[in-house]
Amino acid sequence: MRFRAKIVDLACLNHFSRIINTIAKLTKTCILRLTVCKLYFILSDKVANGGASMWCELCQGNFFDEFQMEGVAAEHNEIYLELLPENLSRALKTAQNAKAVKIKLTNKHCPCLRVAVELPSLSSSSRIVTHDIPVGVIPRRMWNDFREPSVPDFDVSIYLPVLKTMKSVVERMKNLSNFIVIEANLSGEMNLKIETDLVSITTHFKDLGNPPWASEDGCQNSAQGRDLENMVEVCIDIKKLQQLLAGQQVNPTKALCNIVCKRVVHFILLHEEVSLQYFIPAIA
Repeated sequence: MRFRAKIVDLACLNHFSRIINTIAKLTKTCILRLTVCKLYFILSDKVANGGASMWCELCQGNFFDEFQMEGVAAEHNEIYLELLPENLSRALKTAQNAKAVKIKLTNKHCPCLRVAVELPSLSSSSRIVTHDIPVGVIPRRMWNDFREPSVPDFDVSIYLPVLKTMKSVVERMKNLSNFIVIEANLSGEMNLKIETDLVSITTHFKDLGNPPWASEDGCQNSAQGRDLENMVEVCIDIKKLQQLLAGQQVNPTKALCNIVCKRVVHFILLHEEVSLQYFIPAIA
């Protein structure tokens, strides 16, 4: 089992660093899945047990100048590592104007991801700053716990308003309640609501648009014969939503959410070569 990679391009390095920062804001620990073409950052708290889950996917070719890996076996050419994204985020903070960053899986006293940051110096030799980040190697028998979550059979899918606007609304509401209701319909309308004994506040968004989900089997496209104005709602933990919005350092080109009435809300944020999915279960 071997892995080594190198980033030389500064724009790619900074972009990668922002993605890791976003992930570190969403979760304390996650699984890093390495394949020949892609990297995945996975959080699979079981939604059924009230935990949020995350699936972030990036193409390695868009970030790394060199990328070599050998998985656990020829027919299972993948590596699954458990790590604290905050540690990786901290290591990359030292690399803001680096000449190159090398990442390598090593095993000195325990398995580590070694991040070697080559910094420019005034003399002819570079300075190298090395960070060893402890990781846990996930055995093959547990890989099935970290498969891509299936997109739920949602009742409404809608594009999100500008995330910065949504973030400031949610931050103000967070001081008044622990729960927020997201409701939306198939006419591009979405409301964010909180209701307590003392106060009831609703923010309305209009003309957001609904994604044209082309569905082969017709199950996601059950909009025919449904009232387009009809609101579908889900009540979730406001802190989990605020975490998602506050952590966004990758400005998505497309952001949408799918709502399964009173069960779960599924966010999808897309940015060129990165996709982030985040599931927040309803509060019972």
